[in-house]
Amino acid sequence: MLKYIQKHTILSISVGIIFSCTLLVFFATEASYNAIEDASLWVRNYFGYFYLYLGFSCVLALLVIAYSRYGNIKLGKPNSKPEYSLWAWTTMLYSAGMGSGILLRAVQEPVFMQQNPPYASNLLPDTLALEYTFYQWGLTAWAFYGLFAMIIGYALYIRKKKVRISATIEDHVKSEFVKKGVDVITIITTVFGLIAAIGLGTTQIKGGLNHITDSNFGIVTTISLCVIISTIACYSAWQGVNKGIKIFSKLNIIVTFVILIFVFVTSDISTILISFATATLYYIIDFIPMSLAIGSYNPGLDFLTGWTFYYWAFWLSWAPFTGIFIARISKGRTIRQLLLGVLIIPSIGTFFWFSVFGASAFKLIEEWGVYNNEFGNVFSSIFVFFEHYPYATFLNITSVFLLISFLITSVDSAVFVLSMFTDNGSKNPSKIHRVIWSVFILLATIALVLLGNVKADINVLEAVQRLLIITSLPFAFLIVIMLGYFIKDLRKNKLEKSK
Repeated sequence: MLKYIQKHTILSISVGIIFSCTLLVFFATEASYNAIEDASLWVRNYFGYFYLYLGFSCVLALLVIAYSRYGNIKLGKPNSKPEYSLWAWTTMLYSAGMGSGILLRAVQEPVFMQQNPPYASNLLPDTLALEYTFYQWGLTAWAFYGLFAMIIGYALYIRKKKVRISATIEDHVKSEFVKKGVDVITIITTVFGLIAAIGLGTTQIKGGLNHITDSNFGIVTTISLCVIISTIACYSAWQGVNKGIKIFSKLNIIVTFVILIFVFVTSDISTILISFATATLYYIIDFIPMSLAIGSYNPGLDFLTGWTFYYWAFWLSWAPFTGIFIARISKGRTIRQLLLGVLIIPSIGTFFWFSVFGASAFKLIEEWGVYNNEFGNVFSSIFVFFEHYPYATFLNITSVFLLISFLITSVDSAVFVLSMFTDNGSKNPSKIHRVIWSVFILLATIALVLLGNVKADINVLEAVQRLLIITSLPFAFLIVIMLGYFIKDLRKNKLEKSK
């Protein structure tokens, strides 16, 4: 395996950096955490608001492109049809783009926002809580994904480039060092975003197991779950998009939909629907001031650091592999169909999801009269929530399996994309690459879990927040450059065709 890595430069450099970081965390865990904490504070203080402005700019840019003449460009031959049906396409992009996060935050985040309003507002606390949750999970997140899907899709199917981020700028940048550097930065950012998701997801699964069995499983269980999930994901990635990833994606959406409908019909339906419609309306009205944190819509640096900056860093770190995966399954669609589909369909689904769980949780708190932070633990809140519904044990066990399946889908799609990056941009990368990435992602995830247990007063979530704000910063500047070159290419190609 080592000889194979040495023959592939980008693979060897990326794996070398990740392995070195992993060893450093293994042998100097507390020192590593302290260094990450100091660096994250520096990034927050100097570049925190840059994340906000970047997110808003991406949404605006994609809407302009979608409704411009460039929106008619088809990703493929002019007469080609979409490779996947709308249903299959939606399930795969949603599973890869959100995954276990919607279970992790389904109850905890809306309730936190209700109990701790981000800013003073004339809105009811319930409406403001859902509105701000929508903001952090809605258009901006999917704009990061859609931006990459559009740029990579154009490079793949119009310019006939290889599956590499550097392919989007190679006509403008001739330096091999710079191009390889871009690919390595992309890979490192992707890996850190992925291991963050696995670390959070496995910790929530452990929390569910503790709740269901009334046990106290510890770090060994978390690491064991990482091994199991990585192994299954490796097999799924080995099978490819159609045999492995597509099947798991459809399974995830079906089970998620069943749970959603069950909670919906066994809760106060009218309250949920009113909450969904009202919060969505105010989200649209307040989107610009929220996105720019203007005036009374500014929650303050501490709140933004703990929530919005972290979310934007998370979405950015997932953007490379999610965007490329979306591009990979979007052949035959126009740029307009791609952008509007990616922005609108999953956003509406996510809004309804949080409305169902959030409004139902608000109702429970109202009935209790006093809230004693029952939903305060991000890793167990949804399991506590289900205890107040029929078939609670079945719902909790199903949620554990759904969490596992979501993580498998996220990991297998990321492994597949990372393999495309490092196997000379191949659309069907070598299976050896898929195994290599599965192994090193597992090792890096274990290092993150250890990092999140280094001190009694921190957890995996806090370690992830600090890490991602650092690692996604170079990539945040890179996507500005990529978008600029992409627009330049669009205008150039249109001029050439008009001659």
